Amino acid sequence: MGYSSLTDAWNLDRVWRVFLLAGLSLSVLASCSSAPKATYDLSPASGDFAARAGRGQLAVARPEAILPADSDRIVVRTDPQSVAYLTGAQWADKLPSLVQSRLIETFQNAHLLRAVGRPGMLADVSLQSSIRRFELDTGQGEAVVEISAQIVNQNGRIVAGRLFSDTVPVASSEPAVVAAALDTALAAVMRDIVLWTAPKI
Repeated sequence: MGYSSLTDAWNLDRVWRVFLLAGLSLSVLASCSSAPKATYDLSPASGDFAARAGRGQLAVARPEAILPADSDRIVVRTDPQSVAYLTGAQWADKLPSLVQSRLIETFQNAHLLRAVGRPGMLADVSLQSSIRRFELDTGQGEAVVEISAQIVNQNGRIVAGRLFSDTVPVASSEPAVVAAALDTALAAVMRDIVLWTAPKI
């Protein structure tokens, strides 16, 4: 075999090595990207609800939200203008639907109203809300939940409105730690919403 043939064979061997390494890298990336995300749920607030009971029936609407909160991903705020999603983690449902379900359950746990459910039921008033913040704020090192709520009568008139918020310190960005902190903050917000709403119905 001549010098030219040896050179060609060596070059061909190098090309195959490059292709094999590239294929291995792609397969590793594909396996990482397809790894299942850890899924976290949210809890309704429970316990003692010290408030005057109402006599009416309440329909709890699905909260309004815009991206990034209107998804099943856990939001991370890295600075006032920048947000991202927590890697490898997700909520059990889209956040607005999950919050609606847990808020209804919180009202039911409180036993302060005659009936609570979703829109479509026979209700005296409805509770409409908007998720303003539901995120890990890395700058402050805390989980932040901020929800505005309005009580709306059958004629569509706003009877009352208020902004509710709570923060919980977060020791790390581990998904389980972040999810637990957000769950705790939401429970406090939902409890406040129930205590504020029930006496007005």
